[in-house]
Amino acid sequence: MQAIMLKAKLHMARVTHAVLNYEGSCAIDGDLLDMAGVREYEQIQIYNVDNGKRFTTYAIRGEEGSKIISVNGAAAHQADVGDRVIICAFANYAESELASHKPSMVYLMEGNEVSHTANAIPVQMA
Repeated sequence: MQAIMLKAKLHMARVTHAVLNYEGSCAIDGDLLDMAGVREYEQIQIYNVDNGKRFTTYAIRGEEGSKIISVNGAAAHQADVGDRVIICAFANYAESELASHKPSMVYLMEGNEVSHTANAIPVQMA
């Protein structure tokens, strides 16, 4: 049996560009891609915290150190510059991998600076 699990997450990234007339995708600072373990052209889900829109696209490599999060093409209608987004990548894992699987999560502050990283989400209390 296999399961689709969270592979990586960039939490509370700020959209820096929304470019309608650009080849579709989402450009992400290459350093952030590497830190999260997201590959160029990998499918990603984007959840817009500010407007509630959720959409699927793929990651392309942005300039390293630029802090760019550019939502491009048709997806540019889903986010405005300054919106907070959560960017997730998922992958298939074999049953034998599930017990030890830990996603790579990168938490961001204003300016898309890294606050911290983690491999688990804290238990939500009632």
